[in-house]
Amino acid sequence: MPRPPHATFRKPATQELRDKLTPEQFHVTQQCGTEPPFRNAYWDHHEPGLYVDVVSGEPLFASTDKFDSGSGWPSFTRPVAPNVVEKADRSHGLQRVEVRSKAGDSHLGHVFDDGPLDRGGKRYCINSASLRFVPASRLEAEGYGRFAGLFGLTPKAAQTEVAVLAGGCFWGMEEILRGIPGVLATEVGYTGGWVENPRYDDTHDSKSGHAEAVRVTFDPSRLSYTELLERWFFRMHDPTTPNRQGNDVGTQYRSAIFFTSPEQQRTALAVKERVDGSGRWKKPVATEVVAATRWWPAEDYHQDYLQKHPGGYTCHYLRE
Repeated sequence: MPRPPHATFRKPATQELRDKLTPEQFHVTQQCGTEPPFRNAYWDHHEPGLYVDVVSGEPLFASTDKFDSGSGWPSFTRPVAPNVVEKADRSHGLQRVEVRSKAGDSHLGHVFDDGPLDRGGKRYCINSASLRFVPASRLEAEGYGRFAGLFGLTPKAAQTEVAVLAGGCFWGMEEILRGIPGVLATEVGYTGGWVENPRYDDTHDSKSGHAEAVRVTFDPSRLSYTELLERWFFRMHDPTTPNRQGNDVGTQYRSAIFFTSPEQQRTALAVKERVDGSGRWKKPVATEVVAATRWWPAEDYHQDYLQKHPGGYTCHYLRE
């Protein structure tokens, strides 16, 4: 499931916001403006779903807490998540409580104590221009699946896929792979050989048959297997040197894709063919495309090695 926009939100510069928002949205959210009552998008809106900040995407209110206050603006009895911040507002000679979004710092409206008593007594009077509506049927697709239960829907289990890739020293490969959007976890280890329970020393004379490899768990809704191979794997190492990367020489440093399904096999072969014919490399692509065999995790000190030892040895970088 994709992460919602607010998961990595950083507030844009003013001009970026002007370009992104309509004039009314900008006036309301950035200049504490107020839209006209009864002439806005959501005052009489009844579809089930979630209302999120138009700037940051953070979830604010749910249709299950919406009620008709007669004010002409969308009204809610409570926020759906702790993303609504209250601030004293003494503008226009009045004493009110302003509400703003936590991450986006958007002006939303005001909160009053004249809401339905049987639902807490609060009325969050919100400008439609500060909101974006996400229908209940779109919650999973847009990263808001955890709210599906509010509407009688069952959140889908997160889908993951595993790729097993070899292309030289696993320290450098893991460091690049771990930072790719959509990659959920990485583990370095040994695979493709015949020695049981291999240790690092067992693999360094090419007699174990194992390759140093990285096991990549990723979210296919955010990162496709094709993109992982074509955009990343074939750029982070030289696939034309079958048993060598930089100063590392031996079959343990071979270039290999260990597919875990027939679909991965077809994709890997197709991507390899495209890369080979692209002219990016002066020599033929020698990457093996072979079925995955048993995976043996490497010793703990190899895991996340360059995180533990910044500036440590690596021969990997992303080529243009």
